[in-house]
Amino acid sequence: MQETVFTVGHSTHTQERFIGLLSAHAITAVCDVRSKPYSRINSQFNRDELKEVLPHHGIAYLFLGKELGARSDDPCCYENGKVQYDRLARTDLFQQGLSRIQDGMQKGFRIALMCAEKEPLECHRTILVARYLAAAGIDVKHIHANGKLEPHADALSRLARMVGVPEDDMFRSAEDLQADTYRRQESRIAYELERAPASTHAAMRSALG
Repeated sequence: MQETVFTVGHSTHTQERFIGLLSAHAITAVCDVRSKPYSRINSQFNRDELKEVLPHHGIAYLFLGKELGARSDDPCCYENGKVQYDRLARTDLFQQGLSRIQDGMQKGFRIALMCAEKEPLECHRTILVARYLAAAGIDVKHIHANGKLEPHADALSRLARMVGVPEDDMFRSAEDLQADTYRRQESRIAYELERAPASTHAAMRSALG
């Protein structure tokens, strides 16, 4: 069983550059964790385009945005119009997504979770999905735009410094400090209905009843 899952952001890369990043780390399967697998600006990363192109480079494509996306159609995952990651992570759908990743690993795939953001700390692939993969004992590494790898533990330490969580606190456990680090970044990046474009806002309101 492969013990490492990678993450990557397609950013504004050319398709060639993106495939080069994947190939450099011997990725054999991309799991797309975008809730909306389309990009108006970077159409080279639309779902249909990737499904067509990636297999020609020996890379399988799987859309997991329903299971592991940053948005949810479940109203129980929202509070005051904002997604709550802990609630989303407890849903059957999210757990099914994690299981599908683990199944892929068991089948020998070297998996990269793909989303849009260049910086892994600005993306739910790190703050939500990688958190629960790491908690399950899976090694996670983030592929940066320059091709360098960052272990998830190092990314979390970098995030703690960024959001002002101390490395040590005599009154709080390491687990509490880590949870606080995740929580602070989640408050910044979690999907919020009020911040969505008007058309998306209306659609989500309808979906949530």
